[in-house]
Amino acid sequence: MNALSRQLRIAARRQETDDIVTFDLVDPMGRELAAFTPGAHIDIEAAPGIIRQYSLLNDSSERNRYRIGVLRDRASRGGSQAMHKLVVGDIVYIAGPRNHFELQLGGHPTWLLAGGIGVTPLLCMSRELYRNQSKFKLDYCVRSAAHAAYVSELQAGPFASAVHVHYDDGPDEQRLHIDDGMAAMEPDTHLYICGPAGFMTWCIGAAARAGVPDAQVHVEYFKGAEEGETRTEIAFDIRLASSGATLNVPRDASILSVLRSHGIAVPASCETGVCGTCLTGILSGTPDHRDVYLSKEERAAGDVILPCCSRARSPLLVLDL
Repeated sequence: MNALSRQLRIAARRQETDDIVTFDLVDPMGRELAAFTPGAHIDIEAAPGIIRQYSLLNDSSERNRYRIGVLRDRASRGGSQAMHKLVVGDIVYIAGPRNHFELQLGGHPTWLLAGGIGVTPLLCMSRELYRNQSKFKLDYCVRSAAHAAYVSELQAGPFASAVHVHYDDGPDEQRLHIDDGMAAMEPDTHLYICGPAGFMTWCIGAAARAGVPDAQVHVEYFKGAEEGETRTEIAFDIRLASSGATLNVPRDASILSVLRSHGIAVPASCETGVCGTCLTGILSGTPDHRDVYLSKEERAAGDVILPCCSRARSPLLVLDL
């Protein structure tokens, strides 16, 4: 059964760059949409059986539309390619909004760090921070002006003075010197980082070198483990606590696929370890976490797993299923 039960209509489609398109989604009957908070995303069925997550970039006070930006990834598994084929008037199924990247408002300064299409949730956060008169800045790093979406909107907006755009192909003086920025920022600053894996690693590494507490570093990944990453896979067993049934997970299969092949339904969405939909409890055994969803503390506890991508370090995992 399709878990994405709400239908929305594409009301507007705008080409931002050669590879980025903005979509406005509305209720076909003109009804209000569910409220959302900055950092939230929706699940969209881009094509039959292809479900992807996209951050909401419009103002969270709006209830008449959801606005998303979609990067066409030439190496994608089909999601972004399918999205780019959609046109005004098309109907899509969605679920959500959901938020695993919550903005924490308070008296502290905020530093938003965006890499490429990772700017989308930070656009929404910027509007909320400005509305709340919070101290913040947004650094937006892109390969070149041709790849930069939403720059004119940012630079013409009410918080333009807080926005700094950096081009990889530009002169050194306009690039983001992140270690200098970390050294100069106030100690209670909260960081919100979103972008490609390399950008995330760069920012998180700089924060670690600067001694920024983990509780002040908030991240959102768009993809799971890097493509091309190599591991020596081993087979292992899973046991279902409810029935005692023991199933083998071969080297070339995921826990989720094995469960499905035996008629065991586990809700899932991205299937890359990003969204957390398939989160499952572990009663015994040691997981091999390969997601980008769980926190360090959750990984260390070892009592949950994302079966879409993670595996086992022990011969047997007992699942709370």
